[in-house]
Amino acid sequence: MPETKSALIAGVGDGVSASLARLLAREGYDVALAARNPPKLAALAAETKASVHACDVSKVEDVAALFAALPRDPDVVIYNPSYRTRGPLIELDPEEVRKTMEICSFGAFLVAQQAARRMLTCGAGTIIFTGASAGVKGFARSAPFAMGKFALRGLAQSMARELHPQNIHVGHVVIDGGIRSARRLDEPGADKLLDPDAIAQSYLHLINQPRSSWSWEIEVRPWTETF
Repeated sequence: MPETKSALIAGVGDGVSASLARLLAREGYDVALAARNPPKLAALAAETKASVHACDVSKVEDVAALFAALPRDPDVVIYNPSYRTRGPLIELDPEEVRKTMEICSFGAFLVAQQAARRMLTCGAGTIIFTGASAGVKGFARSAPFAMGKFALRGLAQSMARELHPQNIHVGHVVIDGGIRSARRLDEPGADKLLDPDAIAQSYLHLINQPRSSWSWEIEVRPWTETF
């Protein structure tokens, strides 16, 4: 029988990342979940039979320890952490801006570097980053988030150009629109918000793409969203 594949999801909460964990577990992956607050993942871990790891993605030593703790090198790594601070440019707290950059983009570099080292040794792998509308258009009073997500997109594009020829698939998913959740309900049948389970299906499509037709970036948005 073929060996079971493994996936690491960094920055797990109750939205897209939880949908990804459930979908990948159903697809037969051994799933590892990483978050700053592991106890909150107990129910999801039990449901998906996933291992849970504490990790602050903005810290070099935490990310190195996360990969060292994995029972095997992951075939798929998904970077999902996000943080933002909003407000008029002249009123922004520099430390909050720094934190936004550290989580949105510097942490992505740290995780991607560890993943790429292992995947290059194995000769294959997939790394996917969760992007946002802010990564392709900067909104007023949201400069830090645009800075972080633009940097994330640049990282993904640069990695794709470097690593695709080495059989490492790098993908960036632009989530353009609001995401449905228990706190953010959609009108029945309207589909004006992105369904996190549907978003997860798009990630799975990226993961399963034949390398003769790899995408480095896809955008997902509700049918009513303007762009």
